[in-house]
Amino acid sequence: MENISLLLSEALAPYQAILGAVGVKGERLVTLKDATGATVIERIYSAAQLCDKRQLTDVVDGLRRDLMVAEGRIEPCVIAAMRNATQVTHFTAGQTFI
Repeated sequence: MENISLLLSEALAPYQAILGAVGVKGERLVTLKDATGATVIERIYSAAQLCDKRQLTDVVDGLRRDLMVAEGRIEPCVIAAMRNATQVTHFTAGQTFI
């Protein structure tokens, strides 16, 4: 798991990722700290999310998105609108209009 902490820190630089102790169900608390040591984000992830390459990629993408929100570079409503637009596109792609 120490390698995962290093990978997360590298992927999310300049933030430092710290993995907390293992929980009852194998979950881990991931804490992102800025250069001053202040906690910016804390999230809990299952062991599967941190051990599987594809799921770890999703974790990193989610943390990057959350960092953009925390830094004020993107508004949460923009993320919701992007998700909605994607869902509408997928829904209409399967429709046949006469």
